[in-house]
Amino acid sequence: MKTSDVPEGRRRQWRADRALRPAMRSPGRPDPSRVVQRQFWRLIATGVTTVEASLAVGVSWPVGARWFRHAGGMPPISLAEPSGRYLTFEEREEIAILRATSKGVREIARALGRDPGTISRELRRNAATRGGKQEYRATVAQWKAQQAAKRPKSAKLLGNERLREYVQERLSGNVHRLDGTVVAGPQTPPWKGLNKPHRQDRRWATAWSPEQISHRLKADFPEDESMRISHEAIYQSLFIEGRGALKRELVACLRTGRALREPRSRSRNKPQGHVTADVVLSERPAEAADRAVPGHWEGDLIIGTGRSAIGTLVERSSRSTLLVHLPRMEGWGEVPPVKNGPPLGGYGAVAMNTALTESMTKLPEQLRKTLTWDRGKELSGHAQFALETGTKVFFADPHSPWQRPTNENTNGLLRQYFPKGTDLSRWSAEDLEAVALAINNRPRKILGWKTPAEVLEEQLRSLQQPGVATTG
Repeated sequence: MKTSDVPEGRRRQWRADRALRPAMRSPGRPDPSRVVQRQFWRLIATGVTTVEASLAVGVSWPVGARWFRHAGGMPPISLAEPSGRYLTFEEREEIAILRATSKGVREIARALGRDPGTISRELRRNAATRGGKQEYRATVAQWKAQQAAKRPKSAKLLGNERLREYVQERLSGNVHRLDGTVVAGPQTPPWKGLNKPHRQDRRWATAWSPEQISHRLKADFPEDESMRISHEAIYQSLFIEGRGALKRELVACLRTGRALREPRSRSRNKPQGHVTADVVLSERPAEAADRAVPGHWEGDLIIGTGRSAIGTLVERSSRSTLLVHLPRMEGWGEVPPVKNGPPLGGYGAVAMNTALTESMTKLPEQLRKTLTWDRGKELSGHAQFALETGTKVFFADPHSPWQRPTNENTNGLLRQYFPKGTDLSRWSAEDLEAVALAINNRPRKILGWKTPAEVLEEQLRSLQQPGVATTG
C-alpha cells in the first residue's frame, strides 16, 4: 500500500507522532531487550564468568564481553523489573503475532488485557518504517521504546570544571621529595585501555582513592556544597565508556590499576622459619591489640625479581609507614650463587638486622615498643635486634596474614609503586623515603580522613608534653 493511499486522517496522526520526539537512527540489528540484559547482569552478580552469563541468556560471548567492558563491569541499567504499566517484550511479541493475523486493535487489547488506546499508540509509535510503510516487529518496537524511555543525565564532573580538576589532580598527582622536587619514577609503557601491565612498571603517583577524594572534599570545602561527589560517581566516570568526564587512563593510577570492576583476589603469604615460645603472637602485650597506645609496629618484606626486597614497617595506631632500604651485598652478581652460602641479595639475617636497626633507632624510644613480623627467616636474628633497639619482636601464626592487617593493607598500597616482578634493588634510600612520604600523606578513612603524618605528629607532640605518662 502506497502512502498516498492512506487516509489523510491517519497520515496526519503519523506526522503528529513524529513531531513529538526527535528522529531516531536506524537500529540495524537491534540489541537484545533489557529483559535479556537484566538477566545477564543478574548472572554476573552471582559470580559467573562473562562467557557463562552470555550463553545462559542466549547471546554470543563477544556481545556479553562487550557489554561487560563498555559498562566497566557495573550494571548500566536497573536490575529491578519495570512496573506493569509498561508493555513488556513478551507482550510486544504477542502484538506482532496477532497483528500479522490481521487482528484489530480492540481484539488485540482484549487478548492482552490492555486498553485499546495503549495498543493503538504502540502500533503507531513503535512500528518499523524503514521500508516506507508501517510494519510492527517486536524487536524494533522494543528498541524504539527503550530509546524513547531514556532520560540522559549529565555527569556531575562534566558540568563542574573546578570539581573535575580537583578530582583529576588527586587521581594523577606526582610523588615529591621533602624539598618538593618530583621523583620521576620508572619509564612506563603507554596505557592501551586494559588493566595494569602484568609484571611491568607502573607510574608513580600519590593516587588518592575515589573514596578518599570524596570525603576530603568536605574537609577542604566545608561551605561549598557544589564541591561534593560520591566515590561511586568517580569510579563510574573512570570505568564506564561514554561518560567522558575523566581520562580513562587514570585507572592506571588507582591502587589496583584495574580498568574494570572485578572481584579482588587476595595474595597469600608464605611464611617460613621457626620461632620460640616466648615470641609467638599470643605473648604480645594486650595494649598492642587495641591500637590505643602508639609504638607498636607490624613488618614484612615485599619481594622483587633477582632476590631483591624492600622492608616495610607500619605503626598500628597512626598507620605511619617506614620503608627499609635493603641494598645488594658485596659480591652480588660477581660469583654464582652457592647453596647454603651467604645471602647476598640484601635481606639475609645480618643485613636485615642492620637495616631495621638503622630505621627504628631514628624514632623516639616511646615509639618503638614491639614489632610483629611474619615467620620469615630474614628476622631470625631478632634477639640481637631487640637488644640493640629495645623493640620486642613477636611472630604471627603460620599462614595468618590477617594477624598483621595494617602491614598487609599497606603492602597492597606499596605495590602501586613497586609492582610484582620488578627489580626493587634499583631504588635508592632517597627514593624509598619519597614513596613513604607520599603514603604517609594520603588521608585514611580509619583515621577520620586524617593522614598518617598528621596523626604521628599529634602523637609526638603528646609525648613531648611534660607530665604525660607513657607505657614502657
